Amino acid sequence: MYQQILVAVDGSETSQRALDTALQLAREAGAYVQPLFVVDVPIMAYDVPSYDPSYVRDALLEEGKHVTEDAAACMRRAGVAGAPRILEADPVADDVAHCIQRAAADLKADVVVMGTHGRRGFRRMVLGSVAESFLRIAQCPVLMISAHCAQPAASGIPSASEATKEPS
Repeated sequence: MYQQILVAVDGSETSQRALDTALQLAREAGAYVQPLFVVDVPIMAYDVPSYDPSYVRDALLEEGKHVTEDAAACMRRAGVAGAPRILEADPVADDVAHCIQRAAADLKADVVVMGTHGRRGFRRMVLGSVAESFLRIAQCPVLMISAHCAQPAASGIPSASEATKEPS
């Protein structure tokens, strides 16, 4: 079974579902989980005259810090071992999919869990698909969690979305 699980997180509901699924797999197998957030500063931020792209980079790093802290808290509550990681994509030579592949290779991941938004047509063409790009270059099994599917089966683990809600 899986012993090293990489899960791509970006703070979206779909990536929370992927994290929930990775935690469930890890609990069942006693696996190590590494939530991964990739900072990808759009190349156009570098092309705007007199604009400092470090503002965008700093904001994305801060977002990554929050997302990975939330993922680490979910892991602690679930009793799952692991440590989050933040990687930065090189704006000229890299993309998110290749960063995920590098992280999976570094971890020697048995499986990569990631969400897919299921965009089609023009939205997919404009926004691209990290999941599809990664799937084409993956060197290990990939478990795709659709934005359109139900939550994973009850596992006694509070979902990432439940874990971040304020108590009422």
